[in-house]
Amino acid sequence: MAQLDYNEIRERKVIIYSGEPCEVMESHVARTQQRKPQNQVKLKSLLTGKTSNISFHVSDTAEEADITKKEVRFLYKNKNEYWFCDPINPKDRFILDEKILSDQKRFLKPNENTTALVFTDDEDEEKIIKISLPIKMEFLVKEAPPAIKGDTRTGGNKQVILENDAVLNVPLFVEAGQKIRVNTETGEYVERV
Repeated sequence: MAQLDYNEIRERKVIIYSGEPCEVMESHVARTQQRKPQNQVKLKSLLTGKTSNISFHVSDTAEEADITKKEVRFLYKNKNEYWFCDPINPKDRFILDEKILSDQKRFLKPNENTTALVFTDDEDEEKIIKISLPIKMEFLVKEAPPAIKGDTRTGGNKQVILENDAVLNVPLFVEAGQKIRVNTETGEYVERV
């Protein structure tokens, strides 16, 4: 695994800190007159979701985490359990914790493939630490209140229910039975398909 110098620890890198894979959320190299430069970093643990502020000094290095990607298929949600399987071997089923899924869980669709980030620890044990959905996804609008004539001038929004039971704010002209495109990072309506 690669060793990163203190100034190479930047946003979107995944490093090992205190034995856990942590994503660098923010970094800033500060240089003061009397002291040597240091990199002030905000880390988010990909196992627990906890964030912490750390300073890396000139002599410090960090180990880049061994992260790989693999396809997984979302099967269904039962209470607070999210079931997935290997797309090639559907009998290989497993549950992922809500913390790992974060806000992405709103846009999971049954029997749809998604990308999992896999961390391999020192004992060569693989752990899925994050799910990554496509930035734009298409959904069928299952339920939508009717648009009232005259409302279109105000440019207002209404709430609709998507095929996977997610609730979303959309423009008034969107109706049940239509397909729409959604940005999964912002959780916002993009356009009708």
